[in-house]
Amino acid sequence: MHSVVPHVMTSQLLSAQKFAMEHLGRVLQAAARRNTVASRRRIRGLSSTAGHTTEKNVPYTTTLKEESTTRKGPSKPLPQAADVVVIGGGSLGCQTIYHLAKMGMKNVVLLERDRLTSGTTWHTAGLLWQLRPSDVEVELLAHTRNVVSRDLEQETGLHTGWIENGGLFIASNKQRLDEYKRLMSLGKVYGIESYVLSPAETKDLYPLMNVDDLYGTLYVPKDGTMDPAGTCTTLARAATARGAQVIENCPVTGIQVKTDDMGIKRVAAVETEFGTVRTPCVVNCAGVWARTLGEMVGVNVPLVAMHHAYVVTERIEGIQNMPNVRDHDASVYLRLQGDALSVGGYESNPIFWEEVSDTFAFGLFDLDWDVFTQHINGAINRVPALENTGIKSTVCGPESFTADHKPLMGESPEVRGFFLGCGFNSAGMMLGGGCGKELAHWIIHGRPEKDMYGYDIRRFHHSLTNHNRWIRERSHESYAKNYSVVFPYDEPLAGRNMRKDPLHEELLQQGCVFQERHGWERPGWFNPEGPAPLLDYDYYGAYDLQPHNGYRYSQLLAKEYTFSFPPHHDVIRRECLLCRNGVAVFNMSYFGKFYLVGPDATKAANWLFTADVDKPPGSTVYTCMLNRRGGTESDLTVSRISPGTQSSPLAPAFDGDGYYLAIGGAVAEHNWGHISTVLQDKNFKCKLIDCSEDLGMISIQGPASRSVLEEVLDEDLGNDSFPFSTHKIVTAAGHKVRAIRLSFVGEMGWELHMPRDACIPVYRAVMKAGSKMSIGNAGYRAIDSLSIEKGYRHWHADLRPDDTPLEAGLAFTCKLKSNIPFLGREALEKQKAEGIRKRLVGFTINERVPLFGLEAIWRNGVAVGHIRRADFGFAINKTIAYGYIRNPEGGAVTTDFVRTGEYKLERMGVTYPAEAHLKSPFDPNNTRVKGLY
Repeated sequence: MHSVVPHVMTSQLLSAQKFAMEHLGRVLQAAARRNTVASRRRIRGLSSTAGHTTEKNVPYTTTLKEESTTRKGPSKPLPQAADVVVIGGGSLGCQTIYHLAKMGMKNVVLLERDRLTSGTTWHTAGLLWQLRPSDVEVELLAHTRNVVSRDLEQETGLHTGWIENGGLFIASNKQRLDEYKRLMSLGKVYGIESYVLSPAETKDLYPLMNVDDLYGTLYVPKDGTMDPAGTCTTLARAATARGAQVIENCPVTGIQVKTDDMGIKRVAAVETEFGTVRTPCVVNCAGVWARTLGEMVGVNVPLVAMHHAYVVTERIEGIQNMPNVRDHDASVYLRLQGDALSVGGYESNPIFWEEVSDTFAFGLFDLDWDVFTQHINGAINRVPALENTGIKSTVCGPESFTADHKPLMGESPEVRGFFLGCGFNSAGMMLGGGCGKELAHWIIHGRPEKDMYGYDIRRFHHSLTNHNRWIRERSHESYAKNYSVVFPYDEPLAGRNMRKDPLHEELLQQGCVFQERHGWERPGWFNPEGPAPLLDYDYYGAYDLQPHNGYRYSQLLAKEYTFSFPPHHDVIRRECLLCRNGVAVFNMSYFGKFYLVGPDATKAANWLFTADVDKPPGSTVYTCMLNRRGGTESDLTVSRISPGTQSSPLAPAFDGDGYYLAIGGAVAEHNWGHISTVLQDKNFKCKLIDCSEDLGMISIQGPASRSVLEEVLDEDLGNDSFPFSTHKIVTAAGHKVRAIRLSFVGEMGWELHMPRDACIPVYRAVMKAGSKMSIGNAGYRAIDSLSIEKGYRHWHADLRPDDTPLEAGLAFTCKLKSNIPFLGREALEKQKAEGIRKRLVGFTINERVPLFGLEAIWRNGVAVGHIRRADFGFAINKTIAYGYIRNPEGGAVTTDFVRTGEYKLERMGVTYPAEAHLKSPFDPNNTRVKGLY
């Protein structure tokens, strides 16, 4: 192993190294004897106080730092111009330039300020686990594995350092093993070999393991490890062979941005002290330093830097060829390192690196044993031989972490041509191949191939991306809970109460249990036992902070930690049946609400929306928006409005044409970005105005909704005067509101869109009018159940950017019978002519079984897909699930193919007979939304 740049070692460092040579058991004993002053621990826990050292080693025979202090100037001359400049030579930078070159772009450059891997990649553990609780991540990981284990060696003849020794997930309780069984079922759809093992079988596989406290394990034979130096050098070699340039020792000092004639900011050039490279596209793969790079162009990069550590043991007899281990309940991993182990994990009190140094390269921090020792207990318990094993080296380096433990990718909303590929939460090596490929496709074709919304920077509202307290709290929680069981209905405790609508306090007092989406607090369900307010984040008692006692919201959330029906299942049932049989009120104020107005508004609307929205004022249309590949970027409602010279709270003043757009609040920023980009690219003369914060919205749904609203609104609500899919400006409780007759649950109902100051009086008037009809509140958990029962689609669950409307059963939203061009039309026409290769199908199970998504779909004994979304339908009293199925022979998925199959759904390794549906089993003729009961 190579040492880093030599420095004079301080007595503190010498002492730390001597301490590190002790056995793990002695380290644990010493930590137990240590009494650290509470205030000192709080400071050390919250931020980095120790300087970094340059005399630590990582467990790789090769690193790329040998010449980092001797070479001056760039490793090769800078070109004058490039089509793309990638900044950062770690895993993501190397994977991105490799895939750009592989997709045919030759004039691409990677700039690295030191040597390849110098920032965070060089000290990574390099683990690759194939199974994750996300179908998209499973696909991304599979691509990384193929690139590292196969493609690069075939292309270059070089071995990347891939070692396939398998992975073993440890379960100490039933819930953990149930989570692993869910992963196993999903893995079957993707052909990933995995096995659930008993404790005895685990002992046979891993003789050194203590299995006395095991409930079971999940074994994945083809998991493995990657070598960062071998992988990145091979990627660079393959990229340069295709014409790309990799330039080391060339720090970026600035990025030029120019504003075009439309007032749009665009990347123009990258500046270094050795010259300037003109380019329309920059990719920020700078890891921990990505935030600084973003500041150069005024782009917010919401990540934080933290210390992340592991130790490398001395030789352990009998450990050779053992699989890597993840003991999630002990929050520790054990990575095979030849005849030794690397031991690390995720602690509850990680150290923040407050002052990120611009010159930090191939450096490491002193390991803070007060923080790290919590991992040793779990490691020794799992492999008792570790208690008497020495520590060969300690590795504590910087890593970047994000608010939801997912990377930051895609084009920034602030500057066109500035892409992000950073914030990988210490998983940059394993996700790098898949994400590098998608990022390259994004740059070249304007969209990734797969659904990358969960990674897209636009998943965060712009008010949050530079909110330091929110970023810090949420990043801490996602770090501390990284190894927690992923339950379907979990909610964050950090960063709450950031965006509250006008009805928040009113509903809180009525027992509303809120969910967080896009920073908004939206109603989840209503607790009959009273209010459950959200409190300031207590960091789970880390850093010697006092944890909340008797925190009702947290207690209710803890009861959600189940793969069975939640304890308040009957509460949600009551909310659903209230809507089905009477009338329920839903607070939808968090919805995105935009105006599209101006001379070219109809041109823009015709191009943006799949449905024909060029209708008279007063009409409302449900429609989709697509990308060039025909994938669905959004579903929304579009209401035509009349022009006017006077602004009002319900409409801006404008000339030309106008449309009012109502969009799911969790994806409003994504919609804003998509529409804005299309308007810019097509140079339409119109404006997009965001009024989401200015307007509230409640929805009154159910058979009795007309009777209730007739007492509140000054309008005839009969079918003839106020038909479905129309809207009017009416008066309610003395306030002007926009009433839209729509349903998202399959009942007769109206949405009331209104100014903020009207929300409380209108809501109270509705509740008063409905009191004699047993009106009640309902939340989004009820909406999830009601909508799936009716077969309505939820964007980013049933409907994603890699699903077309034809595949999703939404062909009726597309104006294919007209001659009006729209974005994605050509792709749909081609798909229609060739036949669709996957189709969204509904399933019901007669047994009372809870499903949550990711369950495997079996047709005639063959896995043909997995469930995207599932819930319980209380009106039909059955579990309902929706998922896309494919023809295993590669042919089209016709309606006959769907109808002639015999289906089973696999839940945690157990299969249940299921009935397939091409139409909703509830009110298939759509009579209820028309008020025909």
